Amino acid sequence: MLRRIWALVVKEFLALLKDKRSRLTLVVPPLVQLLIFSYAATFDLNQVNYAVYNQDQGQASRELLGYFQGSSAFKLAATLDHLGQVAPDINDQKVMMVLHIPQDFTRNMLQGRSGQVQVIIDGRNSNTAMVLLSYVNTIVNSFSAQWAQDHGWPSPPAELKVRTWFNPNLESRWFIVPGIVGLLTLVVSLVVTSLSVAREREAGTFDQLLVTPLHPAEILLGKALPGIFIGLAEGSVIVFLSVNLFGVPLLGGLGALYLGMALFIISAVGLGLMISSIAVTQQQALLGAFLFLVPAVILSGFATPIANMPEVVQKFTLINPLRYFLVIVRSVFLEGADISLLWPLYWPMAVIGTVTMIIAGWLFRNRLY
Repeated sequence: MLRRIWALVVKEFLALLKDKRSRLTLVVPPLVQLLIFSYAATFDLNQVNYAVYNQDQGQASRELLGYFQGSSAFKLAATLDHLGQVAPDINDQKVMMVLHIPQDFTRNMLQGRSGQVQVIIDGRNSNTAMVLLSYVNTIVNSFSAQWAQDHGWPSPPAELKVRTWFNPNLESRWFIVPGIVGLLTLVVSLVVTSLSVAREREAGTFDQLLVTPLHPAEILLGKALPGIFIGLAEGSVIVFLSVNLFGVPLLGGLGALYLGMALFIISAVGLGLMISSIAVTQQQALLGAFLFLVPAVILSGFATPIANMPEVVQKFTLINPLRYFLVIVRSVFLEGADISLLWPLYWPMAVIGTVTMIIAGWLFRNRLY
C-alpha cells in the first residue's frame, strides 16, 4: 500500500513540476504577494503632506513646528497665509492636515497658560485620520513636556507613561508579515489540492487512475500528501523571509510553529480535496477555492479584529482554520509562545482537518461510483 501511495505522490509532483504554469503558480505569486503585503500593506504613516497656518511667529510656535519638521511621518507641503486657503487644500487632497497656530500661542505659553493649537484633518479615510491624530498628539505632548522642563514649570500631578509589549515600536509590519505566513500557506495548499482531481478529469486520465490497484482511500491520500509537502515548504520559505528579510523577530520555538502549520495545512488540504471532488474542470476548482478564500481571510482576523464583528459572524469564524493559525503564528513570532500555551488553538484545527478529510473521502467515493 505504501509503495502504491508513494507512486501516486511522485506522479502528482511530476505533474506539477513538468507543467510550466504550475511551477510559476507555486513560486512566483506567493513571493510577489509576500513583497506586496509586507511593503505596501501597512498601518504606519510616512511623509504625510501637511500645511501650516501660523499666525504667531513666536518662539513657541517655531519650536513646535520644528518637532513636526523633524518627524519622518510628516512632510511640509504648504505654508498658508489666510484661513481661506485651508478648505481648498484639503478638498483637493493636496494636504491631509492643516496645523493652525493662533497669534497668542507663544504669549500664552510664556505666561503658563494653555496654548491651544488647532489641527484640521481630512476625515474621509477615518482609520488613517485616527492614526494621524495619534501622531499629532504624541508630537504636541512631547513639545509640551520639553517646554515645561526648559522653563522650570512643575510637572503635572499625573503623568502618563506608555509601555508597549511585544511590539515596542508599534511597527505594523510585525503584525502583517506573520499573518501572511498563514494567508499564503492557505492559498498554495488550497489551490494545489483543489486542482488535483479536477486536472485528472480534464486531462482524461482519471478513468485510468480508477483501473489501477489503488483503493479510493489510497488515491485520496496520494492526492493529499503533495499539497501537505508543498504547503510546508512554502510556509518554511515565507517564515525564513519574514525573519531574515523583513526583520520580524521569531521569539518562540519552531516546534510550536510547525505543529500549528501542519494541522493548518491538513485542514486546508481537506478543504481543497472537498472542492476538487466536486469540481469537474480546473476552472470550477479555482472558482471554488476563490469562493472559500475571500470569506476565510475576512473572517480570520487578518486585518480586522474578530471581536469587532457581530456575534453571529463571530460564531462562523469558529469553523475557519485560518482564524486559529493566525493567532498561533503571531503568538510564536511576537510573544514566544510554546506548545503548552497553544493547545486550545491546536485541537480545533485538528477537528476541522479530520472532518474535512472525512467529507472529502465521502464525496470522492460518491463521485467514483
